[in-house]
Amino acid sequence: MSNDDEKKQQQQATDSDASDSGETSLEQQQQQQALLMKVSELLTRQETAQQTQQRQAADAELMSLVKQHDMTLLYRQLCSSEAEHLRGWVLDEAVAREMATRNEKELAELDAKVEDAKENHGDIEVKNATLARADFFARIGDKERAIKAYEETLEITVGGGGRIDVVFALIRLGLAQFDMDLVRANVERAKQFVAKGGDWERRNLLKVYEASYLMLIRDFEAAAKLLLDCVATFTCYELFDYNRFAFYTVLLGVLTLDRPTVRDKIVLSPDILAVIREVPHLHPLLTSLHDCKYQQFLQSLADISEDIKTDRFLSTHFGFYVREVRIVAYRQFLQSYLSVTLQSMADQFGVPTDFLDAELSRFIAAGRLNCKIDKVNGVVQTVRADRRNSQYQDVIKSGDHLLSRIQKLTKTVAL
Repeated sequence: MSNDDEKKQQQQATDSDASDSGETSLEQQQQQQALLMKVSELLTRQETAQQTQQRQAADAELMSLVKQHDMTLLYRQLCSSEAEHLRGWVLDEAVAREMATRNEKELAELDAKVEDAKENHGDIEVKNATLARADFFARIGDKERAIKAYEETLEITVGGGGRIDVVFALIRLGLAQFDMDLVRANVERAKQFVAKGGDWERRNLLKVYEASYLMLIRDFEAAAKLLLDCVATFTCYELFDYNRFAFYTVLLGVLTLDRPTVRDKIVLSPDILAVIREVPHLHPLLTSLHDCKYQQFLQSLADISEDIKTDRFLSTHFGFYVREVRIVAYRQFLQSYLSVTLQSMADQFGVPTDFLDAELSRFIAAGRLNCKIDKVNGVVQTVRADRRNSQYQDVIKSGDHLLSRIQKLTKTVAL
């Protein structure tokens, strides 16, 4: 074998090792990014789960993650007297000291890498070492030092893509810590960076990050639109997997989109259809509402309610969501009738007439349903909105407002 052939083989082996190392590093990075969101998910499930078995399973998995990754500050917070009544954890000082010792050793190593990068390497190595230290602070639960370290990393990062990645890390930290101010500020910052030259992948990632924030602040309509844009291009596995993405897309879609849009973009979506049956109760919920099988829809809603109640993005909006999606079903049913007997409607939904009467009365009084109940004859009458009359009233109000402003301006000019 010639010397040239030997050199080629050695180079190929080196490239292969580097490729394997890069893939391993990337996989570890993705796992590290998803860790905070996993802890956040377990905390929510532990606090909201109704069944003791579910709470105990979440508790055990959470404790395992905290100890495995030496999350010292988080461990102390979860074992504090304020949180003890929620989890029943008792602080083990020996365990806490061991974790703190490992944290100090790891931090010293990271600091040494930062100094070595500054003295002996280039800007990219300095940025990577500084980012690793910021990720360390985020992992152990030291939010303030993590924010400071991420901001330091952002200042020394040159490329637009790298700066966006650092901002995404800040958003994940805010989502994990439920710090809405931090999330909101960095979503806006990410939008500015993306507008200046973000690539296609990061633009799609930003949509999922923003949708996650919008779910937390209950802007479900805007969140649904962003999620639908990512159905075929979803890669944001550091926040949640594709099954969970489908879960959010379907739940928000049936709540905020009209029926034809739900059919075209969700019911007939091959990407959603590929995974929807893997999510318990999600397929019956979607198809029953679309196919007007209202009794099955209410049953599916009851079945999936526990999953909504323990979700880290939707748990605080559980009551709102369940109420609003029932209104969607009632509107869809009444849209086909000028009048229908209360008994017939109750049979369609599989509920007692007294319950339906009270439910509809509450929504009618709140102005959420355009109908009225004839209690004597047991009939629900749909009130069709008079669009022409509504437009006429809008014109009259606008005209009155304009005349009022002209009169004020005339008086001002006269003075």
